[in-house]
Amino acid sequence: NLKEVWRYKDLVYMFVKRYFVSSFKQTILGPIWFFINPIFTTIVYIVVFGNIAKLSTDGAPKILFYLAGITLWNYFSSCLNATSTVFTANAGIFGKVYFPRLAMPISIVLSNLMRFGVQMGLFLLIFLYYLVKGEVQPNWWILATPFLILLMAMFALGAGMIFSSLTTKYRDVQMLLSFGVTLYMYATPVIYPISSLRGIFKTLAFYNPLTGIFECFKYAWLGVGDFNVKMLLISSAIIILILAVGTIVFNKVEKSFMDTV
Repeated sequence: NLKEVWRYKDLVYMFVKRYFVSSFKQTILGPIWFFINPIFTTIVYIVVFGNIAKLSTDGAPKILFYLAGITLWNYFSSCLNATSTVFTANAGIFGKVYFPRLAMPISIVLSNLMRFGVQMGLFLLIFLYYLVKGEVQPNWWILATPFLILLMAMFALGAGMIFSSLTTKYRDVQMLLSFGVTLYMYATPVIYPISSLRGIFKTLAFYNPLTGIFECFKYAWLGVGDFNVKMLLISSAIIILILAVGTIVFNKVEKSFMDTV
């Protein structure tokens, strides 16, 4: 019931604020961690995958190529991991007061947008440097960036609600998800371009919901990649289906989850 969620929009705002503040409470560096994570991860990827493994970046500057992938992946993975524990992590709140349970996963997706915004700002700074040097050729697909972010949020929300519904009965699912997300990163063109894949691997990657998003983003901002519109349409269709299934399952489980948590 989205109308009911809208009536509780002030509560969603409070959840967003709580999630953001609690993430860095009692930390010395606070929001600076938003920068530290992608910077050091990018350095490691450049050394390991760029210089040692010598993976292709389709001619794009290595730092921009890896930072683009990391920025998108961090948003998706953080949303998915946090949403997948909604029922178990908030059982105390759910058992004491009524509000639309869907407000909780929505607030998680929104709060992570702030982290994404900071990391996107870092990407833009480095992007402008290489743009001035003439080493990147962006195109009008940049205008699709908000749509790509929306697709990622929808995918993380839908998949997270499915996993959160399963963890109410099967705690093993949470352990499976913790390393499953890491494995999924290597099945997604985060550290390599889709053009480097061949045969069955390229076909499987083509139907990965995140492939179209990552390839479109890199093609739009860096002017590289093997992107086509069909890839993005497939991603959109799969993500909408997953979100619909996730919402239905979530609404069904919320009625009786207190008996099993």
